[in-house]
Order: sequence, then structure tokens, then C-alpha cells
Amino acid sequence: MSTSLETQIIKLLEEGNQQALNLLYEHYSDALFGVIQKITKNDELAQDALQETFVKVWRYSNKYDADKAKLFTWLYRIARNTAIDKLRSHNLKHQKNIQIDHTNVYVLPTTSLNQDVLDLRAQLDKIDEKYQIVIKALFFEGMTQQEASEELDIPLGTIKSRLKIGLRELKKFYN
Repeated sequence: MSTSLETQIIKLLEEGNQQALNLLYEHYSDALFGVIQKITKNDELAQDALQETFVKVWRYSNKYDADKAKLFTWLYRIARNTAIDKLRSHNLKHQKNIQIDHTNVYVLPTTSLNQDVLDLRAQLDKIDEKYQIVIKALFFEGMTQQEASEELDIPLGTIKSRLKIGLRELKKFYN
């Protein structure tokens, strides 16, 4: 890259002239794509990062200082940082998808309970009423513990305790 072309691009950037972006892309996109590609190792991510790089270059063109860095060095830093951010974002999203796909949150073991003879409502009458109220609200009315606390005007800690004790009492009927 000749210094006169670099000087011309810098001048156009300072003026906010769209031609600067065209010249930047024409003369630097291949080199920047190579830098980004080495970091992301993914063509699609690299293309996105390259596009974001040029958007950032245009948006922050007024921050370029020729006394602090050569034009390519400035472009390189923006491209590198954008590629790293893009890769981190992609990896984080990918990890979340894996966690969602492989979750066992909704897998409830039922080996110890015979589903054919389990009738919770019938057994509920056999435990103290204060536990019945909490269990009915949570299991049969679909309330969260917080909602049950507010609806029944019972402190959240008490809701949790009564649930735990009530379930322990119910378990006695199934052992």
C-alpha cells in the first residue's frame, strides 16, 4: 500500500467521505479477512466479523490518529478485537444450546413410585391442613412458591418449610 493512497484514505475518512470505505474495502479486506479467519476458523463468522469491522471503522473513523498508529495497524486491531468478540459470542451461544439440548431438569425419576396406585389427593387429607394448603397451591393450582407466599399471605421461608415437611409426611404413605 503506497503511503499516498493511505494518506488519501485518511483524508477521506476525516471528511466522512463514503469513498474512504470503498477504498478501505478494496485494499484491506483480504488482509483483514485473513486475520479474522485465523481467529474464528469459520468462514461465516469471519464474513460477519469483517462486515462488523468495516461498520466500526466507519463509525469510529474520527477516532483514528495517524500519530499513534499506521492505518493498517488501526484496522488490524479493530478486526482482531471484532473477531475475538464474535468468536466468544458464538461459543457462548453454542454452549447454551448444548446445555438446553442435554438438560435433565425435566427428567423425574419414577422408579420408586407406582404411578397406578399413586393418588396424592386422597392421601393429602391425611396430613396437617397447613401442609395441605401449600401443596395444593403449588401442585394443583400451579403456583410458584413466591406466588403461593403472596396469595396465602405466608412468608416464603414458611412456604418452603411446609412444602418440605408436607412432602415428607406424604412419603410415609407410600413406603
